[in-house]
Formats: sequence, C-alpha cells, structure tokens
Amino acid sequence: MGNKSLLVWDYVVFLFYFVIVAGYGYYIYRRKKKATADTKDFFLAEGSLTWWAIGASLIASNISAEQFIGMSGSGFKMGLAISTYEWMAAATLLVVAIFFLPIYLKNKIYTMPQFLLQRYDSRVSTTMAVFWLLLYVFVNLTSILYLGALAVQTISGYSFNTCIIGLAVFAVFITLGGMKVIGYTDVIQVFFLVLGGLATTYLALNLVSEHFGGGSMWHGIGMLRKNAPEHFHMIFDSSNEHYKELPGLAVLIGGMWIVNLSYWGCNQYITQRALGADLKTARNGLLFAGFLKLLMPVIVVLPGIAAYVLYKNGMFQQEMQDAAGNLKPDHAYPVLLNLLPEGLKGLSFAALTAAIVASLAGKANSIATIFTLDIYKHFIKKDASEQDQVKVGRITIIVAIIIGALVAPALKSLDQGFQYIQEYTGFISPGVFAIFILGFFWKRTTANAALIGAILAIPLSVLLKFTMPALPFINRMGWVFVIIVAIMVLISLLDPKSKNNPKGLEIDTSMFRLNTGFAVGAIIICGILAALYTVFW
Repeated sequence: MGNKSLLVWDYVVFLFYFVIVAGYGYYIYRRKKKATADTKDFFLAEGSLTWWAIGASLIASNISAEQFIGMSGSGFKMGLAISTYEWMAAATLLVVAIFFLPIYLKNKIYTMPQFLLQRYDSRVSTTMAVFWLLLYVFVNLTSILYLGALAVQTISGYSFNTCIIGLAVFAVFITLGGMKVIGYTDVIQVFFLVLGGLATTYLALNLVSEHFGGGSMWHGIGMLRKNAPEHFHMIFDSSNEHYKELPGLAVLIGGMWIVNLSYWGCNQYITQRALGADLKTARNGLLFAGFLKLLMPVIVVLPGIAAYVLYKNGMFQQEMQDAAGNLKPDHAYPVLLNLLPEGLKGLSFAALTAAIVASLAGKANSIATIFTLDIYKHFIKKDASEQDQVKVGRITIIVAIIIGALVAPALKSLDQGFQYIQEYTGFISPGVFAIFILGFFWKRTTANAALIGAILAIPLSVLLKFTMPALPFINRMGWVFVIIVAIMVLISLLDPKSKNNPKGLEIDTSMFRLNTGFAVGAIIICGILAALYTVFW
C-alpha cells in the first residue's frame, strides 16, 4: 500500500528545501566569516542568535528521527502517554530559563565541563566530558543516523547504507559552518519540520475519517478516541502493560523531571544554543521553544495513534512487519508518508530530513565543542590558537559522524528506538543532575563528592537494572538520583573544608527575577499543560 519511492514532484520539493537550507547556510557563513577563526563564534555564535533563532534551533536540534520515527512508534504502541516527554519538557524549559540560565551566564559558562571545572575540579570535568562524548557519539548520534536512515529508506527506496551516507554528508555540510550557520538554518528546518509534519498528521486523520465513513479531520480525531480509548490516557496505573515504560505519577512528580532537567538544563547539546546570548534573549528563546514543544505531539504522536487504529482495522498488515513477520511500531510514520500524494510527500520527506539533519548538526557541534575546549585545549595543546581550535573542531565533527555512520547498522534489532535512547541516556542522567543541582544551590558540595557521584551513576544504574528488572527505568533513575545525592551530601559533610568551600557559587535571588512578558508566557504554558493533563488523565 502506498508508493515506496519518491516521484518527480517529490524530488522538486525536496530539492527546493535543500537549496534553501544550503544556500541560506552559505550566505550566513559568508556574511559572518569571523566564524572561521573565532572559537566562541564557531562553537556558540556568541551574541548573534535572536530569541526566535535560539528557540527554533533548540527544537530543530531536539526533534529528529528519534521523535518522528521513535516517538510515533511509541504512540502506535502505547498512545498519547508518550507525549509526556514533550509536554513535561515545556515545563522543564521554564525551570531552566528561570533558574539555570542566570547561573550559567553570570559565570560565563560556554561548556558543561567548563562549569564542572570552575565549580569542582579537572577530575570531575574530564570524567564527565568523556562520559558525554561517549554518550553523544555512541547513543545519540548513532541512533539519530539509524532511525533517520530507516525512515529515508522506507520512503525513498534507496538502500540503508546510501541513506546513512547522504544524511551524514548533508549534516557535515551544515555543521562545518559553526553554530551561527546551524542556528539560523535551524529556523528554516523548523518551518519545514512543522509544515511537513502537520501535513502528515492531516493525512493520517483524514485516512481514519474516510475508513469509518466520515469526511473531515475532526471526525478522524473522534474516531481515534472511539476506536482506541486506551491510547488517550496520560497516566498509566500499575496494571497497564506499558507501566514499566511510563510509571504512573512518576511522569509528573518523579523520575521524569530528572530525565528532562538533565537533558534541557545540563546538556551541552541543548544549552549551547543559549550560552552565547544575554539573559533576556536566552530566556525568551527557551519560552518560544516551550510553546513549540506543546505542538510536537500533534505532529509526531497523533500519526502513530492513527496508524494503530488503521492497523487494528486491517490496513498496513504487511507494511508494519519486518521480514520475519514481527510487528515493528517504528514503521508507523514511514508507512503513512508513503500514502501522501506526489509533492506533499516530498514536503513531508523534507520535514523529516530537516529534523534528522538539524539534530545531527547540533549533536556533532556539541561533540566538537566539548572535545576541542575541554580535552584538546586542556590536555593536548594548551597554547592552541583560535584557528587551531576551529580546525580541530571541524575534524572532530567529521570523525564523530563517520563513527556514528559505522555503528548505526548495529541498532537494527531495536523495537522502539525512542525508548532505547531514553533508557541508555538515563544511565548517566541521575549522576549528571545530582552534580549540577548540588553544585548550583549547595555551597558545601565538594569536588570529591561530585567525582564519586559521577563515577557511581553507571554502576548503580546497571546494578538496579539487573537486580530489580521489574523496576521501571524512570523510577530507577529517581532512586539512583536519590542515592547519589545522599552519598554526595554525606561525603561533603564529612569534609571539614566544605564549610568554607571557595568554589561554592554565590547565588543572588535578583538573578531569578522575571520580566512581565516572560512571566505571562510561562503562565500560559502552565495553564495549557494543566488543561491537557486534566482532559487526558
């Protein structure tokens, strides 16, 4: 069912997208050629990104095949509840904007390891830099390439390896221009991402409506709720088969906060977009990203639920299975794209490619930033010039993407790619968040405590995973976080020098003062979230 290749008008639309993005990126690169020599400009686009560019770049870098393919697949399998990752992220962005950004910007932080160096010592910063590099390359970059190539292969008919190479080359082309090029081209990427994503959602809802004798998108939404009521609950009870993935209230008041605060507040890949701006611009950028986050489940989760309802009623029986006849939820989104008419399919294909390439570019730039500023500059060549650092950054980008492309095929056994990424990222998230939150707000936290916290995160996570296999991984993250905080507090209290810790941060409450516009926007987001969770509880 559907056309599993691109037709002439699809190529025309996609070529239009490619020319716009590449041409605009080259224009920005030529206009701001300082980026070829200035490290702060190349890695951070210091002072150059507007609030709307920061917000768009955050979303473009965050939304990728991980969401389009992985989250849509999870929507097929478990329903609207998977949206909690997106909707709780909107609330998290407000917390980061209010409490985290002022601390970073006041202390002139450019990388997360740099913060750890200033607040603790080189042992902590180097340990976490290595952890982040391994995580970004072997989990995030690799999974984005794998899921992206899987989707592109399903839609275009090209071989898996060809799709990986194409995505990698496109991403390298964008990334080598530096953060300024990434930030401004991400605005275009988000435009295509939203427009193409909404087109796919519209098609999916119309398909459902037509299947049940209706004629409108709104009728399709009604049929989804009627034919899959179990897919419209945000909070699972312990009897639900998917409770292990989304354990009840923990998504509101438990481990989900660790997932999100670690990702949005302590993650070079994300915070890098805001670290080169002033506080007002950075906060408004995160507020804009919060509003865009509210829209994401409409684009990535609803199509998955629609595919589930259609599959349950006899459609896509072969398309949703692999060669061995096993149901593959991650096929849901590509299957829908193959039903789009010529031209519109090209638009949605461009949206998907935009999401993948933007995420690859952002992740590769963050890898280059951490390696160059926190490894190369500190340990390999301390007197490296600005030009040397930018050159090393570009080489790092190419090497990281090549490694990701080589490792990506090993992920072909995945069932739900989104859940894989969340679980294995969660092996270090509790330790990261514990180190940062205590470093921010408790002066007595020592470097020794932070180092122990960093080292314990993975062993504790592995121990609980295998000794308590029934424990949901979100709850596991919560327990690991609590244990690490307790150990860090104990170690710090036992150190008599911690009473006058010279590296403790001076926190002034005036740093957290909000302007009226931001406060109003934050209240609106919180009101929308309260309404969504009330309606779909």
